[in-house]
Amino acid sequence: MRVVVDDRNESLSKRIREASVKKIPYQLVVGDKELETKNVSVRLHGGGDLGSMSVAGLIERLQQQIVDKK
Repeated sequence: MRVVVDDRNESLSKRIREASVKKIPYQLVVGDKELETKNVSVRLHGGGDLGSMSVAGLIERLQQQIVDKK
């Protein structure tokens, strides 16, 4: 897996839109609310918003996707 952090001083909607144009498969949004709950907001390219999920739940989903791809 490859990870890129987009911490530019741009609006969140602009960064999400640019990631969609670049066809980034997973977009994780981590803000103050997510830090408090120890969750991440997950968006899929072409799949829309998956909502908030725990980090462990996300890791499990990614691992399952890797196994299914083999």
